[in-house]
Amino acid sequence: MDFNNTNDSLTRRVRAFTERKARLVENNLYYYNIPVAEILPGMKVRVNGREMGMYASYSYLGLVGHPRINEASKKAVDKFGTGTNGVRMLAGTLSIHTELEETIANFKHAEAAVTYSSGYATNLTVISSLMGRGDYVFSDKLNHASIVDGCLMSGAEFRRFKHNDMEHLEGLLKNAPADATKLVVADSVFSMDGDIIDLPGIVALCKKYNAWLMIDEAHSVGVLGKTGTGIEEHFNMLGSVDIKMGTLSKTIPSVGGYVATSKEIVTYLKHASRAYIFSAALPPAQAAAANEAFKVILDEPDRLERLNANTKQFIGGLKSMGFNTLLTETAIVPVLCGTDDKAFDLTRRCQEKDVFVLPVVSPAVQEGMSRLRATVTAAHEPADIEYAMDVIYQAGKEMGMVK
Repeated sequence: MDFNNTNDSLTRRVRAFTERKARLVENNLYYYNIPVAEILPGMKVRVNGREMGMYASYSYLGLVGHPRINEASKKAVDKFGTGTNGVRMLAGTLSIHTELEETIANFKHAEAAVTYSSGYATNLTVISSLMGRGDYVFSDKLNHASIVDGCLMSGAEFRRFKHNDMEHLEGLLKNAPADATKLVVADSVFSMDGDIIDLPGIVALCKKYNAWLMIDEAHSVGVLGKTGTGIEEHFNMLGSVDIKMGTLSKTIPSVGGYVATSKEIVTYLKHASRAYIFSAALPPAQAAAANEAFKVILDEPDRLERLNANTKQFIGGLKSMGFNTLLTETAIVPVLCGTDDKAFDLTRRCQEKDVFVLPVVSPAVQEGMSRLRATVTAAHEPADIEYAMDVIYQAGKEMGMVK
């Protein structure tokens, strides 16, 4: 097919995006897919030959490059090689995979766990494997795209409730058939806004209406709870979530995803979920890195203390400068800009001063809610955070966003 001489719907969609990207590139406002040449100590990176402070990383506890984790990964390569050359059900399961799943289950206070090749694949396959036609699945309006896609793929009746609105969720649950199988799914920490799900409220409703509860902890492991184990510990409600999903690529410096739940559900998923049956196993180095990272979180509680202090400094400082950071309570700190153009412009001004932040614009967020999605980690130094805030403030002031 020739895109220049075709005008079907596919061509129009592709053309609209390529033209949008071309306009941004032409105006030096395209900041996606930028190669990071080197990761440096102190949450710094080298980009285009310049050293920049990194404020777009999900390494909340600063575990990337941790000596123990690196060493575990290297030993796994020496022992198992670089790949498994197989799916888990056949020849792809290694002892490091079962060890990782046992570590996750213990960390998440669950009976068992199962791992997948990515966080996206985890939500997609778990929801679509557990739910089917005639069932009902209820999803927070701001849930991650992987949750939405899993709900749609399941074929279940799909209902979305207003963000963190327990009254609306109850109305939807009440209107579902009493004898229908029901699953409520929500992020623990919302990836665009940084706020926390009302776990006590959602647990109470699930009990009242006999619904299963699945929580995506991609952004809460290593962030919430006294020891960083997540949202149940944060609310002192261990054992209240039926299916605890998480990633191995944010606080955990590896790749993959998991669910921690009952032994029965894990057995079912290992024999019924397509992403487990038909996807290659995690590479040994990545499984070993993830396994060690969970242990480091518990062994080094001072990292969580530093993250909490840095988060408080960053949110409090930006708020005092007049920025709208929505309802964030965590290391994800949105700096609301409004229009796409303002988000791109603020990004440009910050990166020119060596503060690596990135814009989130429509359609990733609704129009009028474009923002910088800045993140802070345990590895940031307080003085560097002050510098980043000053750069954001000066840029915002020049743009008329703050006084």
